[in-house]
Amino acid sequence: MLIGYLATLFISMIPIIELRGAIPVAVFTFHLTYVEAFVISFIGNILPVYFIVKFIRPIFNLLGRIKILKKVIDWATEKATKKIAESPKLQAGALIAIYLFVAIPLPGTGAWMGALIANFLDLKPKQAIPPIYLGVFTAGVIILALTAAANGGINYLFTHM
Repeated sequence: MLIGYLATLFISMIPIIELRGAIPVAVFTFHLTYVEAFVISFIGNILPVYFIVKFIRPIFNLLGRIKILKKVIDWATEKATKKIAESPKLQAGALIAIYLFVAIPLPGTGAWMGALIANFLDLKPKQAIPPIYLGVFTAGVIILALTAAANGGINYLFTHM
């Protein structure tokens, strides 16, 4: 059981996969209850958020000393900053936009990307973290419902074959 908890926690910390992948894995592979899968995945998914919002710029600056990484970091930073600067609506509704972005349970729209966006918007952790956490919670509820529906559907198929 402990292995299932730890694996779920670590899976939910992985960028792109996050709790969107961790909840189904916890339920179908480790046979955790829905509540256990949700709580552990939520905790794992939100753990890195503060550190990303707070420390990603110094990390980018450090990695930017490596020539090949500098080009990638500069390109990504310039592209993100330009998009944000071009969109007054994004700047005005940044917190709602971050919440909605994180809440949509699609690959690449999770807490990691929400935290990066918040960093590019120069939001302080106190501003950025609540909508990101709320977005993770919302995405978790959606994925939990989909997982429960899939589990019921799979069980139904196996019992009626």
